Amino acid sequence: MENTNNRKRIISSVVGAVVAVLVAALVQQYFFKAPTFDKTMMQAASQINQSCPIMVDQETRLDNAVAMPGKIFQYNYTLVNLAKDSINISGLESYIKPMILNNVKTNPDMKSFRDNKITMTYTYKDKYGVFITRIDITPEMYEE
Repeated sequence: MENTNNRKRIISSVVGAVVAVLVAALVQQYFFKAPTFDKTMMQAASQINQSCPIMVDQETRLDNAVAMPGKIFQYNYTLVNLAKDSINISGLESYIKPMILNNVKTNPDMKSFRDNKITMTYTYKDKYGVFITRIDITPEMYEE
C-alpha cells in the first residue's frame, strides 16, 4: 500500500513538473517572443509612409508602402503625367523591371529584405488612379 502511494506521488510529481515546464514554455513564447520580421516590415512601411506621397522622378510618385501577409512588401506608385491608354504596358514593364531588380539586388537598404526572402511588389497607376501594372520581385529573382 505504501509502495502504491509512493508511486502515485512520483507519477504526480513527474506529471506536475512536465505541465509546469510546458506552461512556462508557452508563457515565455507568447509573452516574450522576439518581434517577427512582419513587424519590422510594418515599421518600415510606416516610416516610408511618413514621407509619402513623394516624387521619385518627374513622372513617378511613390504613394505609399504596405507590409502584406506572406512576406510581401508592396510599393504603390502613380505615373503622374500618363494615362493608361497612352502607355505601352509591356514596354514599360520591360524598361522598369530590370532597374527595379538591380536596385533590389544591390541597394544596401534592401539587405534585410533580401536576407529574410521578402517578395517586393511594385504597383503602378496612371494619373487618374487606373491600375497599369504590377511587378513582383521574388527571392528567386534577386538571389540569381
